[in-house]
Amino acid sequence: MSAQLGILPRQRRGPRSASSDRDNALEGSVRSGDADDRALPPWSERRVSPLMAFMEKPTNVYATGFILAALAFAVRLYKISSPDEVVFDEVHFGKFAAYYILREYYFDVHPPLAKLLLGAAGWFVGFDGQFDFENIGDSYTEHHVPYIGMRVFPSVLGSLTVPLVFAIMRECGYPSLIAVFSASLVLFDNGHVTQVRLILLDAALVFFMTLSLYSYVRFRKLRYWEFTFEWWAWMIATGVSLACTLGCKMVGLLTFATIGTAVLVDLWNLLDIRKGLSLEHVAKHFFARALGLIIIPFFVYLSFFWIHFKILTHSGTGDSFMSPPFQETLQNNEMLLNSQEIRYYDTVTIRHKDSKVFLHSHPDRYPLRYDDGRVSSQGQQVTGYPFNDTNNYWQIVPTKSLPPTGRGRVVRHKDVVQLLHVNTDSCLLTHDVASPLMPTNQEFTTWPVNDTTRYDDTLFEINIIEAHDGEAWKTKSGHFRLVHVPTRVSMWTHSEPLPDWAFKQQEINGNKNAQERTATWFVDEIISDETGADLRNRTGTVEPKPVKQLNFFRKFFELQMLMLQHNAGLTASHPYASGPINWPFLISGISFWTHNDTQRQIYMIGNVVGWWTCVMALSIYIGIIGADLLARRRGVYPIPEPLRNRLWNSTGLFFIAWAYHYFPFFLMSRQLFLHHYLPAHLASALVAGGVFNFIVSETINYPVSIAGPSTRLRPRTHAELGLRSFVGAGVFVAALIAMFLFLSPLTYGTPGLDGDQVNHRRLLSTWTLHFAGK
Repeated sequence: MSAQLGILPRQRRGPRSASSDRDNALEGSVRSGDADDRALPPWSERRVSPLMAFMEKPTNVYATGFILAALAFAVRLYKISSPDEVVFDEVHFGKFAAYYILREYYFDVHPPLAKLLLGAAGWFVGFDGQFDFENIGDSYTEHHVPYIGMRVFPSVLGSLTVPLVFAIMRECGYPSLIAVFSASLVLFDNGHVTQVRLILLDAALVFFMTLSLYSYVRFRKLRYWEFTFEWWAWMIATGVSLACTLGCKMVGLLTFATIGTAVLVDLWNLLDIRKGLSLEHVAKHFFARALGLIIIPFFVYLSFFWIHFKILTHSGTGDSFMSPPFQETLQNNEMLLNSQEIRYYDTVTIRHKDSKVFLHSHPDRYPLRYDDGRVSSQGQQVTGYPFNDTNNYWQIVPTKSLPPTGRGRVVRHKDVVQLLHVNTDSCLLTHDVASPLMPTNQEFTTWPVNDTTRYDDTLFEINIIEAHDGEAWKTKSGHFRLVHVPTRVSMWTHSEPLPDWAFKQQEINGNKNAQERTATWFVDEIISDETGADLRNRTGTVEPKPVKQLNFFRKFFELQMLMLQHNAGLTASHPYASGPINWPFLISGISFWTHNDTQRQIYMIGNVVGWWTCVMALSIYIGIIGADLLARRRGVYPIPEPLRNRLWNSTGLFFIAWAYHYFPFFLMSRQLFLHHYLPAHLASALVAGGVFNFIVSETINYPVSIAGPSTRLRPRTHAELGLRSFVGAGVFVAALIAMFLFLSPLTYGTPGLDGDQVNHRRLLSTWTLHFAGK
């Protein structure tokens, strides 16, 4: 399916009338005010309805866009101060904005642009960053947080999205009535309004996605003015908008895929020898698009992280996610302040990097048989324990001769050691016995230190992450894997607890993938040295250490990998999570906030009239395209070429945008919510406009691209919509507004509703509304 705009696919055509071969009209936009409108009489002189002529006057087109923008601002800023409490994911993104103001490093699975903008908005309105957004329902007014200004910023972006939708439809050649139809589906949608009124990321994501589509439409309309300044400007604007979309959330990659598909089809058509273009000229087009839509966006995307790192220079909550070299670039980081070299015979505590449990052992033993009938070694239990305890103490025992003093007594990368459990005087051991919960992994236990019959099984290699040969092992910063020498398994743990016989502590076992990323540990603290002397007596005063430097690209790629890994790991259950199959039909929503005393609530749900209309429009579009293909296989050409061109190209681009922003979620195993469908819903609103135009009229503004000096001339048509079209659109928008107002207490969180009123608004039994009547 072609995703281009305004370019007719080459195909075998049916019989043409003489008038269809006319070359007496310039290729250009039919909208008043475009350079090529001199080929047609003004709207007031064309044979169209007076209402159509009135709406298509240039001043009235701009006035319509302005009115839509004003309505969008009014709807989205209405009672934005309510509620004056933390709502839903403001606990996360408000907190991240505070971290920028405090300059404290944090970690999140999303790229930083939208959060940078929220932080800038907070700084601009005077937020000092001291409020921690800890819990839903925490009061803003009691803590003097300028939350209204912080909420206004995403509301502005959400409001500007509405006139952008109108502009996209206009630039694609649709009449103002059709453009208003599509814009209204977003303007009066409860789901969009709920999401953009809060300190969240989706307003910025949807805005930049829409701006990307708009910029690409403007770029494609200039295809006959290739390599001109305006052509380059709109292509680069597309690339920058794409980078901003990706900079808000990783799902911005789906917008890249949408535009990328359109570009590939464009290049494929340019490669057609019937176009008469040389391979050198096609290559010039390819490299121009690579520059404007890949290379420049990449550097723009990099710039967001450069700013992110430049601002967040102090230690914060996100330190522990990062590697030791990264953490040592942050001021006041614990690794920078307290990291100390580990020497042989030091007694230490060892912790798992991800789960933070201590390596622990106690006198209790594994049972003879597990619940599944497997037999254990009945050895001493080795577990992961979340609390500080003397059973977490392990002494580093050398396996080689040491000098009496000096640097030779420091433990280094790839040294082979024994770990002596101090309280039970036994050495850590693993062997070819299945672990309690994972038959594929090895059991960890201990062995008496004075029994040397299994000495080899107590040998472990200290494998420091990203270390050079001979690098000293350090507390805090020396992240390492403990690799068993005979079997080459890595000591590992996971979150599933052991049964009651192990006090529901965490299982420690041997992972046969010695390079497993999550098999990472660190020494938390040195308890004593071989003489039992306190650590402070050995080290004396710890001098302040200068902040270390790390290459930007190393920091960038480390953070990218962590974002992807943790994003995929968001699999925990949530009462308001839902699957993609439910989203277009509004099977369920999300409870954002409740107030028991006044029975107020915010429930994120879309406008039923609008969303179900979009679903019908998508189905109709698929039916139209399928029927057209079947008819043409039998030599029947039921749709006029200009109208078919618009269905395949403009509406086709919108349909591809919807598909790319919807179907990939079926492949994701992470936690998903209804708000993930908002970009796809906006694309479906554009499709609905194209389908509505097809239903009410057999005419279209065609062609819409700006004619070049040597453009092949084509017959021109302009759209004509009768009074019934205006009446139908008016009735639909009225129903849309009525449903919006009906659901508005759930959107704005005010006024409070009694039980019967809540029941009336529970349009589907699957909606989990609060305060429902019995």
